Amino acid sequence: MSHTFDKEHWKGSVLTAPLPPALVSCGTPEEPNVLTVAWTGVLCTRPPVTYISVRPERYSHDIIKRTGEFVINLPVKELVRAVDLCGVKSGRDTDKFALTGLTAVASAEVGAPSVAECPVSLECRVREVIPLGSHDMFTADIVSVGAAKELIDGKGRLALEKAGLLAYSHGAYFSLGEQLGTFGYSVRKSSKRRKRR
Repeated sequence: MSHTFDKEHWKGSVLTAPLPPALVSCGTPEEPNVLTVAWTGVLCTRPPVTYISVRPERYSHDIIKRTGEFVINLPVKELVRAVDLCGVKSGRDTDKFALTGLTAVASAEVGAPSVAECPVSLECRVREVIPLGSHDMFTADIVSVGAAKELIDGKGRLALEKAGLLAYSHGAYFSLGEQLGTFGYSVRKSSKRRKRR
């Protein structure tokens, strides 16, 4: 039996964790910008819809609102310093690609650049902008996915578990570690049981 917790109760707060500290690129390959966003995730599978939440005062906010496009790039652990810098520096007065050594490359379907050093890039077109308070949520269609060829196995499966992706939890960065199971493993019948029948 698993451990139970005696909990204190606080006022509502954003303690969902872990989250992906995504590098969100916007602008153009000639004039790129990139910011770090932890408020991102999946809204729908069919069609594939995602979101990012960005403070209106962020430099990238107006770029994304104007162009209607951005790319969610999933960084690896070797990029943790760049991820942090892109979250604390502003593109108003800093070329974050030059500062971090990241490479802006043309995307397949959108005008916003992708980050070459990230193994997965989700190219997005904005559906709507929803003001929520401290952040505006940009919902977006994922129109193309760039996946690193070296992570695609012989069966065409993306072996993302080999990428060394980052996670963000309560102000700290972590690299993903031990696999504990796969989707549906808790109800899957073992091959031994099937053979006995």
